[in-house]
Amino acid sequence: MKLVFAGTPEVAVPSLRALIDSDHEVAAVVTRPDARSGRGRRIAASPVAELAEKEGIEVLKPLKVGDPDFLARLAEIAPDCCPVVAYGALLPQAALDIPRHGWVNLHFSLLPAWRGAAPVQHAILHGDDVTGASTFLIVKELDAGPVYGTLAETVRPTDTSGELLDRLAVSGAGLLARTIDGIASGESSPVPQPDADVSYASKLETDDAEVDFTAPALRVDRLVRACTPAPGAWTTFRGTRLKLGPVVPLPDADTPALDPGRLHVDKKRVIVGTATHPVRLGEVRPEGKRAMAAVDWARGVRPTEDDRLGD
Repeated sequence: MKLVFAGTPEVAVPSLRALIDSDHEVAAVVTRPDARSGRGRRIAASPVAELAEKEGIEVLKPLKVGDPDFLARLAEIAPDCCPVVAYGALLPQAALDIPRHGWVNLHFSLLPAWRGAAPVQHAILHGDDVTGASTFLIVKELDAGPVYGTLAETVRPTDTSGELLDRLAVSGAGLLARTIDGIASGESSPVPQPDADVSYASKLETDDAEVDFTAPALRVDRLVRACTPAPGAWTTFRGTRLKLGPVVPLPDADTPALDPGRLHVDKKRVIVGTATHPVRLGEVRPEGKRAMAAVDWARGVRPTEDDRLGD
């Protein structure tokens, strides 16, 4: 089939690569306009655009998908199907109507669970043991279209959202390629999603990533892992923000009992109290400074008995 692929971030690159290497023709790529990124905040093309340009594929960067010039070019290309992975913008009906097999989205959850912008983060935050990926036909309602295929992925006890998403991006690329093969051969038909067990995964903002040490250790652990690498978990120390990397719950009997937020420092570790048992801090990043091991940070700031995280 002739395809127009829509995607933007690094997580979409494995899928584009799989489709370029398939028997189908990737006639063009749709991606978000160039944006500032990195420490230097330089304007740069998206990872999807970079791969497409390297492969000599036409790249379309509409400010809005409903732009008449973009719709005219898409109609001119006349794709059979438009695969989508993390494109980052809503698709108007005028665009959905152009490809004869529609727009087929790779979504990183087992639909109808975790429809929305942050399915992997919410799977970790809510303690799911298993998540996965789904390919489905895009309809007007958010992530509600009929499903072509799924795959399951175990959520490991130490997974961050970044690590889990990296695995799903690779396995999901194979699922998307198989889905496109099935549509081309006429062997795949989408199945409507059930009405029950629908859940929604809203985007986690910076305010959502503040760690509350009056919560149980299990909740603290999940929140930090869910917000790693983005938007980044954080707390406060002496009135300034302190970013936190993944923590380790310490339910051992020989671990000191600590009030929520209170710190205990020894030669090899920094631990902090929660509503249940303490957690050990891993990497931290003080405001305006580089990331460092928690013990190195504590050696510099020398916490007292009066200091607490989340003060």
